[in-house]
Amino acid sequence: MTTADRPRGRVSARVRILLWLLLVMTVALASVATTTRSILLRDVDQRVNDLLAQEAGEFTNLQEEGVDPETGRPFTEPARLLTVFLQRQNADADEELIGLVGRPGGSPRFLRQQREIAVALPLYKDADAQRRIFDSPGSSGTLKRAAGEIRWAKVEVARYGAAPDAAFVVAFHPAGEKARADEVFRVLLAISGVALLMTTGIAWVVAGRILKPVRLVRSAAAQLTEQDLTRRIPVHGRDDVAALAETFNAMLDRLERAFAAQREFVDDAGHELRTPITIVRGHLELMGDDPAEREETVRLVTDELDRMSRIVEDLLLLAKAERPDFVSPEPVQLAELTADVYVKARTLGDRDWQLAEVADREAELDPQRITQAMVQLAQNAVQHTTAGQTIRVGSRAEGATIELYVVDSGPGVQPQDTEVIFERFRRGTARRGARGSGAGLGLSIVRAIAEAHGGRVRLHPTEGGGATFVLTLEEAHA
Repeated sequence: MTTADRPRGRVSARVRILLWLLLVMTVALASVATTTRSILLRDVDQRVNDLLAQEAGEFTNLQEEGVDPETGRPFTEPARLLTVFLQRQNADADEELIGLVGRPGGSPRFLRQQREIAVALPLYKDADAQRRIFDSPGSSGTLKRAAGEIRWAKVEVARYGAAPDAAFVVAFHPAGEKARADEVFRVLLAISGVALLMTTGIAWVVAGRILKPVRLVRSAAAQLTEQDLTRRIPVHGRDDVAALAETFNAMLDRLERAFAAQREFVDDAGHELRTPITIVRGHLELMGDDPAEREETVRLVTDELDRMSRIVEDLLLLAKAERPDFVSPEPVQLAELTADVYVKARTLGDRDWQLAEVADREAELDPQRITQAMVQLAQNAVQHTTAGQTIRVGSRAEGATIELYVVDSGPGVQPQDTEVIFERFRRGTARRGARGSGAGLGLSIVRAIAEAHGGRVRLHPTEGGGATFVLTLEEAHA
């Protein structure tokens, strides 16, 4: 089946796998990138907080414990305190250190380090921001501006006599740090995009290789017909897909055997029933008005119809042999089973019946099917012996092997007929005795029962003349 043959609206398993993989990968990579950005921004906030606290703490220590280097005495002027502190500090690139000294009724006068800072609008140039920070009742905060955010901390300078209020302000512009975090985020997104593209290509190839047996299964199923069940799927590896191919091939084997059995059943039935139907039709067409002739014709027709019925029943039994429920194994005592077969076989004909030996053990098998096979072998022995000749029935066990056998003292079987006689409607090139009424299906049924138990049926000559038929079952199947 090609892509064009696929029903519209149906998405292939390969595409679905790829889409799910891409979805999972996209969510995972986006989560990693977003989490990384959040961690970086959190680190920026923590670093800014630590820096603001450090600068404020150092100024507080100088205010409380420091002395003016010129006088050697504690500071008395706020401006002098701020100037000395600003001269001693080394600020970061995005950090501003300024001092604000209040003016009655006006904006505060500021003191700062003589350095430039690479931001759009530094605090020392923004009088409105200076006033808002100086007038703020808090000791720290965030100032939102169009020119950029400012994180700040403030330490107020105590009054010295009539001197105006003053404050030390440390301000940090986090835009640069956040921009670096955003840059890392964009790099991660770019790497994730490349990874997604590579994953798409690799996943497409890998999914195609993994699903190749599935496509072969679909193609084989589409090409299967009742006339051609020989196509099989190549099996590679030991994964679940290989197991699927093996299961599909096993299903095809069962279908092929089932169709073969059906065709064989139809062919055998048509071939074997054609003769009795012709005989019945011919006798009925030629039947006259004479009562004796009519009675003889009815007898012949009835005999042929009975033979047809037996043929059909035997063929149906052989057809059932292909089903898994053909046999129903259960624990069986071989000694008891052998004795039952012997008792039932004695009614088949006037022969010298002997119970040779019995196996005193338990086995897993279907007693009804095994009895049916053994009685069929006994019937076969009766057909090829005469009154008074010996027929022996027995069973034995040796190691893991169990054998049930029927031995007769008839004319035996020709070597060239040893395998032929187990085929349907085949009796061999040389008969051991009179033809009888069978259709040549009895030994086929025996073989089917043996094989259904995982065993086989063997034939070998009997010492002193005759034939020995043996059902051989292994302990693993028995």
